[in-house]
Amino acid sequence: MTKPAPPTPEASAGSAAAFRVTPALRGIHALHDFQPLARRKLPRQLYSYISNGADDEVSLRANRSAFDAYGFVPRMLEGVAERAQKTEIFGRMYESPFGISPVGLAAMWCYRGDLVLARAAQAMGIPAVMSGASLVPMEVVAQGAPDTWFQAYIPGDAARVEALIGRIAKAGFKTLVVTVDLPVQVNPERYLKNGFTTPLRPSLRLAWDGISHPRWLLGTFGKTLARHGMPHFENWRAERGAPILSARVERDFQARDHLDWLHLGMVRELWKGPLVVKGIMRWQDAVKAQNLGIDGIVVSNHGGRQVDGAISPLRVLPEIVAAAPKLTVMMDSGIRRGSDVLKALSLGARCVFNGRSFNYAATVAGHDGVCHAISILRAEIHRNMALLGINRLDELDPSFVRGPA
Repeated sequence: MTKPAPPTPEASAGSAAAFRVTPALRGIHALHDFQPLARRKLPRQLYSYISNGADDEVSLRANRSAFDAYGFVPRMLEGVAERAQKTEIFGRMYESPFGISPVGLAAMWCYRGDLVLARAAQAMGIPAVMSGASLVPMEVVAQGAPDTWFQAYIPGDAARVEALIGRIAKAGFKTLVVTVDLPVQVNPERYLKNGFTTPLRPSLRLAWDGISHPRWLLGTFGKTLARHGMPHFENWRAERGAPILSARVERDFQARDHLDWLHLGMVRELWKGPLVVKGIMRWQDAVKAQNLGIDGIVVSNHGGRQVDGAISPLRVLPEIVAAAPKLTVMMDSGIRRGSDVLKALSLGARCVFNGRSFNYAATVAGHDGVCHAISILRAEIHRNMALLGINRLDELDPSFVRGPA
């Protein structure tokens, strides 16, 4: 049965009216189901950007297998008819304990993708983080979905840091996420084999891959060109960045390898709202962040795109939570099921994030696809809370999981 049309972003969070279950979505019952559909729709270059990890993708696979290493220890006869999965983060109540990770270039696989992801998250009552490598101006997203968080890569000099932070604040974002785990770009081997570069280089192969995917070419890229012109990296710095398609222009990756805790301290002084550091993997760094006055961290190996062989965030999560009790500790990398969310929360996370699945969902069906993905994960959590014997998320603790001996 088709549901009503989407409401405005101010509508009741998570309501059935937030999206329509279109025919294309009726056969999708798990987050995994979006990926093959997205692969068929996208040129190989863009699919590679979403799906691939670094080097041999050891960390990418380990992020998933880490969840398999933990088993649940359910409790019984608790009376679970009053289940609620709301969670509070930085004074804001969300409908579920998961959100959408920042993924660059989202507007290349879904028309106005950054805005689509942010609006869907707001309509469904979960946090979403806009990427600094996005192609829609941050001001447009902040106006269309005011609860969105913004993720930034910090420039290499003080003046540019101040200018970027000033622009983010002026746009209206309340929560800033600073990603710190890519001081240099990882090995681009898999991207290059699939023809992906940033910016994309015009070639016969690129042209053929676009023409051979007409739904994407006309419905996403062509529509964007007709209405907004060539996409640019709009938010990489305070000023507009490079175009997404260019034979000569280079994207600005410079001057991140000398960034240190002093630069983060500068951001803390400039930013007056909640400040989150994304990419922490050691408890010692979590303590440094806590001492610097950071509000929260995302334990992350960049979805398997950091150094290949980096440990799964789930495996270091408990020691980080224990070492930095004043921080709001969140995590990403490998989340695909409601059971994954509950395992991470049992080990101390306040909230978890997923990037790939929600971007596949946006590729497949835009706003409705993202909302459907959110509803799938939410339903899995609701069901699994009953099976674990809990009514509230704050009942979870390490006793609900058993990990490797």
